Amino acid sequence: MSLIGRVTPEAAPASAAACLHCGAVLPPGAGRFCCTGCEGAHALVAGLGLDGFYRRRAAADGALRPAVEPAAVDFAGHARPGREGEHSLELMIAGLACGACVWLVEQALAAEPAMLRARASLATRRLTLAWRGPAARANDFAALLARLGFRVAPWSPACLSATEDAEGRTLVRVLGIAGFGAMNVMLVSVAVWVGADMGEATRGLMHWLAALISLPVVLVAGMPFYRSALAGLRGGRVNMDLAVSIGVLATTAMSLSETIRNGPFTFFDGAVSLLALLLAGRVLDRAARRRARQAVAELLALQEGSVSLFGEDGGVSAVPVESVRAGQRILVAAGERLRLDLLLEAGEALLDTAATTGESLPRRFAAGAPLPAGAVNMGAGFTARVAAAAADGSLAAMARLLERAEGARGRYVDLADRVVRYFVPTVLAVALATFLGWWLWGGLHWQAALVPAVAALIVTCPCGFAIAIPAVQAVSVGALFRRGVLVASATALERLASADHVVLDKTGTLTEGRPALLPGDWTEAELRAAAGLAQASRHPLSRALAAACPEAPAAEGVEELPGRGLRAGGRRLGSAAFLGIPGEDAGMTLWYAAPGQAPVAFRFADRLRADATAIVAELQALGLSAELLSGDAPNAVAAVAGQTGITAWTARATPEAKAARIEALRAEGRRPLMVGDGINDAAALALAHVAACPGDATDLAQTAADLVLQGEGLAALPAAIRSARRAQRLARQNITFSLAYNLVAVPLAVANIVTPLLAALVMASSSLVVTLNSLRAESGKESPRWTR
Repeated sequence: MSLIGRVTPEAAPASAAACLHCGAVLPPGAGRFCCTGCEGAHALVAGLGLDGFYRRRAAADGALRPAVEPAAVDFAGHARPGREGEHSLELMIAGLACGACVWLVEQALAAEPAMLRARASLATRRLTLAWRGPAARANDFAALLARLGFRVAPWSPACLSATEDAEGRTLVRVLGIAGFGAMNVMLVSVAVWVGADMGEATRGLMHWLAALISLPVVLVAGMPFYRSALAGLRGGRVNMDLAVSIGVLATTAMSLSETIRNGPFTFFDGAVSLLALLLAGRVLDRAARRRARQAVAELLALQEGSVSLFGEDGGVSAVPVESVRAGQRILVAAGERLRLDLLLEAGEALLDTAATTGESLPRRFAAGAPLPAGAVNMGAGFTARVAAAAADGSLAAMARLLERAEGARGRYVDLADRVVRYFVPTVLAVALATFLGWWLWGGLHWQAALVPAVAALIVTCPCGFAIAIPAVQAVSVGALFRRGVLVASATALERLASADHVVLDKTGTLTEGRPALLPGDWTEAELRAAAGLAQASRHPLSRALAAACPEAPAAEGVEELPGRGLRAGGRRLGSAAFLGIPGEDAGMTLWYAAPGQAPVAFRFADRLRADATAIVAELQALGLSAELLSGDAPNAVAAVAGQTGITAWTARATPEAKAARIEALRAEGRRPLMVGDGINDAAALALAHVAACPGDATDLAQTAADLVLQGEGLAALPAAIRSARRAQRLARQNITFSLAYNLVAVPLAVANIVTPLLAALVMASSSLVVTLNSLRAESGKESPRWTR
């Protein structure tokens, strides 16, 4: 946004030619506002007691324009119902230009009595609302934002792409200007450097030609840095762009002075080259972040389009996915992508789930199974019921977690902010001391003393702290998502990298969590009769027995006694105690008895996941000791521990015992990684140093976990640990490189050994080095030995 023609609205007197609300230039005699919309918005802000918005906006270098007449949109139709009369809504908000705008939007909405939550994202222009009351209130909130000068529309993935494209084009445009200027100024400068016999008139012409090229380039291409520096000063803080801006403008001013007096050398080439290389670094940094955010866009794009919805008359029609609600029936054709979470009604489905889980082979789903959104139907067409609307489904939930993780702040990001706060003032002080030292005590003319001072200002590089560390986190989160790992916590990668002990649940984590019937001493007739009884229960063993003989007719008049078993007439199915069989039940066993027949036992086993043994071995190879913690019977836990090579195990562990074990490990100084999938694991997951769960874990377990493994099993966990360690290694490399670079480069500049041009080339090159190093977090390649 341009700084020309805009003043601080709150500070402007009534006669100032700027709108008090939006800051637009006013024609003579137009009063204090550019339109009635701004006048109304200004009155609304004052009425809400949010006058501080104008101070915050001035500090953040923001701008606001009055809204055009909003389109007739019924936002109530886009609101999602929640619990106890709550509703939520996601909007795209236009006009969100700075942190002050975010503050105003959130505070104005928070003043509404029914509002539970209002969160705006400056990066994605996304506004999330939650309130208690009818859905129709959504239109009231949209109208409030319109009166404040913001335009809103229902959120869609296209909104994110549009914002990214506009901002990216602006940055590339100024980079092109800087690159063009740098190449041409360098040609002129080279002529001066090598022209030892050049006359003064010719040299002066070359200087003026370089100035003619450089001045517009410095003015236009440097605008991103100048705006940021001014915004920081207005907010009472300094940033790295202030040092860059002062260095560029001082170099340009010094070169212009040398041009006027026809001195031997100018440094226009240094100023323009610095801008070009720094902008190239920003384009690379933005590309890294865009690839990370693209994971969110790609995820949401899986839901775009229409679905074939069954009507009340049985006909099928194509409708937008946003209009489909839970419980409705849809038809999924062969080769079609599932836009929503579904429940398969009948038959079997073959789905390719690679888009969300990273699995390379298709999976088969039986009737009644949940079908994940984003999968592709690789088999015949089928009908299914919608399990959740688009905004409430798994894709939307994953996108929200990704946005939170990519924008969150870890330990290294906070360290970077603290360092930059003190770094820039120190740099300015060093540059000033260098100038005074060479001028007052070094015997140099004040113009000559500016050369080492400017070089010291330019050569400093806090980019390892301020740029590359957040890029490492953003790139790593996006790369892990593409490998089937959803990072749901700001500091998850840092904590995962330092884990030294893994605690594994058994059922559903190392095993499939689906009991399977074992061969036994029973006849087919007994199996059919027992399976007919089992169809009346939702108990896992009953479901496994019914699945073993799906053709069995359902028994009539079945009564279920919770915790004991089933009975119908004289037939019974359940525990040994329920059937009066003496002795203790042996693990996962159902007993069946019929009049005149001896009881028979149906024994089950929870099969080990195919990759469980290899995964445990891989975790141990990474230096993590392993422990099995399960609530199952000792014989079942011991068998799984033996198969996977785990020597330490605990059976019959209650949820409280699991949590206590995690606390004991942490008290010993260990950093446990807890992996579980059930409600009984939630407390342990929350207490662990870092927590992970499979993609089919319960909602409570996924909420407590830091990482969600989207594929079946734990195959992605070792890769996630390696990625986390690589990310932290790259972050440390960037910090170390930045510190070492400054310790060497700054003294050389102060000693008048480094010219401004060389300082610009070295400084910008160092910025490119750390940014490119951050991009390696996506490649998965190990670091060279010298960088470890």
